[in-house]
Amino acid sequence: MRKMLLFVCGLAAYSVSLGPVAFAQGHLHPGASGHNALVQVVREWTAQYKDVAAAELAEYHLMFGCVSGSDAGAMGLHYVNLPLVLDGELDPTRPEIMLYEQLPSGKLQITGADFLVFASDWEAKHPGTTPQLMGQLFHHFEAPNRFGLPAFYTLHVWAWKENPSGTFVNWHDNVSCDSFNPQQ
Repeated sequence: MRKMLLFVCGLAAYSVSLGPVAFAQGHLHPGASGHNALVQVVREWTAQYKDVAAAELAEYHLMFGCVSGSDAGAMGLHYVNLPLVLDGELDPTRPEIMLYEQLPSGKLQITGADFLVFASDWEAKHPGTTPQLMGQLFHHFEAPNRFGLPAFYTLHVWAWKENPSGTFVNWHDNVSCDSFNPQQ
């Protein structure tokens, strides 16, 4: 276990030193532990935003209300950093969106992060490729879409709330919008 922890920490440190382009273009192929390494990097860098007030100070702001699925699960609350969305870059240490769920108590609990790049921005710089972070391919959303955005690529990383359907799927079976109250 100790060797695995050292490997993951070393990989994360090495990967961060390579910069966002190495991550975004998938130059790192950590093998079977790839998703664990990405989750570890995301958890490490988003821990500072466990309190939504810290995220708001870092220019993350609620958009789209609470996003629920058409038949099961939800994505929850999206706190979006527009300058990061508009820069067209992908960096596992700077997610474009922080994800939260409102609990029955009214408190917001961090559930993960969402990486997003507009398709036109990505394709202009990387024609013929799909964005990825540490080997995890992004999902493509066509336009028009329910968010009113142009076509985009997205990757959810459920780093703070385990998802029974998978760490990198869009919808989380155990996230709900039932307690969402925009007045709180």
